[in-house]
Amino acid sequence: MRSQMFEELNVIVHTAATTNFNERYDIAIGTNTMGAFHVVNFAKSCHKLGIVLHVSTAYVCGEAEGLIVEEPLHVNGMQKGSTKLDIELEKQLIEEKLKEFKAHNTDKEVITSVMKSFGLARANLHGWPNTYVFTKAMGEILLMKMKDTLPLFVIRPTTVVSTHSEPFPGWIEGVRTIDFVVVNYGQGILTSFVGNSETILDLIPVDMVVNFMIVALMALSKGLSKNLVYHIGSSLRNPIKLTDVVDAMYYYFKKNPCVDKYGKLMAVTKKLTITGANEFNQNKGSKLVKKTEDLYKTYSLFKGIFDVKNAESLRIVTKGLLMWMVNLTLIQRTLIGKTT
Repeated sequence: MRSQMFEELNVIVHTAATTNFNERYDIAIGTNTMGAFHVVNFAKSCHKLGIVLHVSTAYVCGEAEGLIVEEPLHVNGMQKGSTKLDIELEKQLIEEKLKEFKAHNTDKEVITSVMKSFGLARANLHGWPNTYVFTKAMGEILLMKMKDTLPLFVIRPTTVVSTHSEPFPGWIEGVRTIDFVVVNYGQGILTSFVGNSETILDLIPVDMVVNFMIVALMALSKGLSKNLVYHIGSSLRNPIKLTDVVDAMYYYFKKNPCVDKYGKLMAVTKKLTITGANEFNQNKGSKLVKKTEDLYKTYSLFKGIFDVKNAESLRIVTKGLLMWMVNLTLIQRTLIGKTT
């Protein structure tokens, strides 16, 4: 099977990832970082390969501010203060931790807790807010280091939300990113959240991401763009503020309240309160809410806007290509009609 794949594959799309912000560090680096490494190694053995499309995240930028451009990540540019990122060292630190756990026959739950905290500490040390974006960033760094002449491109979606149109409006699988805030507010669990009302949330429907991936594969395989990185986001062209989302949630749940397991309506009586980073937390007694809020507040306080110049250029050339293909099809049908 492997040898057949080496001979026949011409397109590789790498989407595999663990998107848990608080994943165990060993699992996250094994999937998000080393997964990218293994894909590149595999791709280099494919004789007919035309394109490798790697799906990353726009938030590999860490806590950058201002206009965030579509540029490749390199290890030389990843330094916070005097702390320089060394991916091999990160792997070594993980191996040492796991050996220590094994030597002491450490309980599985303890290992999970320690490895989650360890990943978050290492991410924060190097300037990333959580383990997910940190390990995805390291994956990108490895890709650029190993790329050589490989026809590899990176797309970076921002905050992926439910569908705009397909398979139907509002479809989503699971509760993640901003969905956590929406669901817990609708159920009355979340009454306040850390953030800045003027923060621009970069939200992009998942079907728009998939559509971009499809047209990108076609355009890039035909050499219509040489740019390596493409943001898929809305903050530059169609920005929405945190306060707009708060209003939308309130008016939606006022009209369409959630129902608890007993069939009782869970009425929403007021809007979600947005508090500053150091203000009193109004949420009642939920450690899960507090922990998740700590992980997500980076994005409700985010000060960056994602440039989409490369993505927009690709959209324009692809639109021209599609029009050309439509016209060619019409001409072919006309000629076929004349000969039959």
